[in-house]
Amino acid sequence: MPGRSRRRIRTWPVTAALALSVAGLTAAPAAAADVNNLKNAGFESGLSNWTCSAGSGTTVSSPVHSGTGALKATPAGQDNARCAQTVAVRPDSTYTLSAWVQGGYTYLGVTGTGTTDVSTWTPDSASWKQLTTTFTTGSGTTSVTVYTHGWYGQAAYVADDVSVHGPDGGGGGDPAPTVPAAPSGLTVSGTTSSSVSLSWGAVSGATGYSVYRNGTKVTAVTGTSATVTGLAAATSYSFQVTATNSAGKSPKSATVTGTTATSGDTDGGTVPRHAVTGYWQNFNNGATVQKVSDVPSAYDIIAVAFADATSTPGAVTFNLDSAGLGGYTVDQFKADIKAKQAAGKKVIVSVGGERGTVSVNDSASAANFADSVYSLMQTYGFDGVDIDLENGLNATYMTQALRSLSAKAGSSLVLTMAPQTIDMQSTSNGYFQTALNVKDILTVVNMQYYNSGSMLGCDGKVYSQGSVDFLTALACVQLEGGLAPSQVGLGLPASTRAAGGGYVSPTVVDNALDCLTKGTGCGSFKPSKTYPDLRGAMTWSTNWDATSGNAWSNTVGPHVHALP
Repeated sequence: MPGRSRRRIRTWPVTAALALSVAGLTAAPAAAADVNNLKNAGFESGLSNWTCSAGSGTTVSSPVHSGTGALKATPAGQDNARCAQTVAVRPDSTYTLSAWVQGGYTYLGVTGTGTTDVSTWTPDSASWKQLTTTFTTGSGTTSVTVYTHGWYGQAAYVADDVSVHGPDGGGGGDPAPTVPAAPSGLTVSGTTSSSVSLSWGAVSGATGYSVYRNGTKVTAVTGTSATVTGLAAATSYSFQVTATNSAGKSPKSATVTGTTATSGDTDGGTVPRHAVTGYWQNFNNGATVQKVSDVPSAYDIIAVAFADATSTPGAVTFNLDSAGLGGYTVDQFKADIKAKQAAGKKVIVSVGGERGTVSVNDSASAANFADSVYSLMQTYGFDGVDIDLENGLNATYMTQALRSLSAKAGSSLVLTMAPQTIDMQSTSNGYFQTALNVKDILTVVNMQYYNSGSMLGCDGKVYSQGSVDFLTALACVQLEGGLAPSQVGLGLPASTRAAGGGYVSPTVVDNALDCLTKGTGCGSFKPSKTYPDLRGAMTWSTNWDATSGNAWSNTVGPHVHALP
């Protein structure tokens, strides 16, 4: 971390000050307003004034943080997609460098400062996130080079509204922003017994929005939707929104009224206090082929893997692999779902998987997702949906989609997620944001503690997969990051053949559950408190479990159901 910068204090000659005092005047150096010294900071003029390595950069019209353009740069081979601009600055001055970014790993930095060059970065993020740092120029520095870049082999990144804010360097940066207009099109997009979801139109030049309930500001967001939680059931509230940027705050939008639903069960109907989730494979990959009726009773939630993408953005469908499943018919499949439900089980459809290509990145695709999943629920009798998108998601629009689905399906909706470990390292990541955004309708997050590299635990230490510490220290990140204990489950492979790495014996899973719920069975990491409401465990898959004689469910299932 760079050290603290020192500001140089300037003094006026004593004789000059006295002379002006005699004349009855007060003298002080004129302080010019700070400006953004970058040119084309919002990429409204394409890549003008910017240079990107190896042709890695282009401008796009979506996604944008504000205005109509943003930079998208794609690393390839040995190129990290570096885009840079030389910026005029004043010597001996302090500047704030910032940018809004999303997508793959993104770095923001400055060189040539004459003092300490600085940089900052963020791992992949599915929604806009602001990077910011400060730097001080040397006594002879009149220009610096500002840059963004991604990382080798990682996904493309998007950057917008880059700023070098400070004393005017004389290079003629972009004009100062003006106060944005009031948002229009504010509507209520969904309600539960304790929340109201809102959406509105984007405002040109806005960098954020504030939401007001009954005249009082309750939240601030960067996107064009928000969910206000903690509300009383069967109660009407008024809402307004303002647009903001560095120039100020817009007038408030027109008022809309949202009325919460009557009190009801928002915990996925009758999902047990402690539950076991298993993925059922709608394909034959060498594991035991099963019908839904073959899934052992130890499983409380059966996630049917997977729904299929369609040519309509955001929409999904489901195609039973009858041929691969030994002639299993749609009618038998539907009947087996009903039988499981009659036995108190929940059957949901999973969207995504390793090769899943479903993308929900705007309001239209969000609506398509909600409509198509609800249609599958009606057609096959699914109790809900599992989000298993392993190629990133947009928190703003996935939240919108899930809110819309909840409004259609009602309080009995079962909503689960299965993010990868990297997706839940920080609350700024899109998956974690989405989980928190829909916390009031979320059943459980079963993070995949496998096929993972080393990750940080909640104590800041690095843990490697395949140990009880990996399970407990990473679960702690979610538990301390805002999820309720009842919304956290441990996802593990059922056998060594079920995943490329991260398998632990069922006994280790039981030890991790005990560590988190009772404080016993821990490794070197021991949580600061226990979480007796922890939901339970998940496995990939019921088929691989069957291949191993159901060793996983026969051990973990009874243990989960016996938790306090």
